[in-house]
Amino acid sequence: MSRPELHCSVIARHVPEQSRPDAGVYAFSYAVTIHNRGDVAAQVIARHWIITDATGSVDEVRGLGVVGHQPLLQPGEKFEYTSGARLATPTGSMRGHYVCVTDDARVFEAPIAEFMLAVTASLH
Repeated sequence: MSRPELHCSVIARHVPEQSRPDAGVYAFSYAVTIHNRGDVAAQVIARHWIITDATGSVDEVRGLGVVGHQPLLQPGEKFEYTSGARLATPTGSMRGHYVCVTDDARVFEAPIAEFMLAVTASLH
């Protein structure tokens, strides 16, 4: 039987030009790479993000596709996109999963490991 496997990696960064610390707004961007490491084609249908700030406040985001797409990835293919999040604190984290379906209609989840969102201190 074929084996579906989408691997997700994320690189996050603080976006100071879109942040307003005086108003409690810290903006972050994150670049996601979804790599089909399985041996069957798979499509990303939906997303579920759990975003947690430094106070423990949790925001959940669910929706169809990623940045307006529902990419179909053949074995070995990658899909990359960039999106963003805003927190009320200078640090937090995100984690979640994608809901996916194979080309033979098997539904599975592709986990997104927790990653940190953090304002980096600048040296003067």
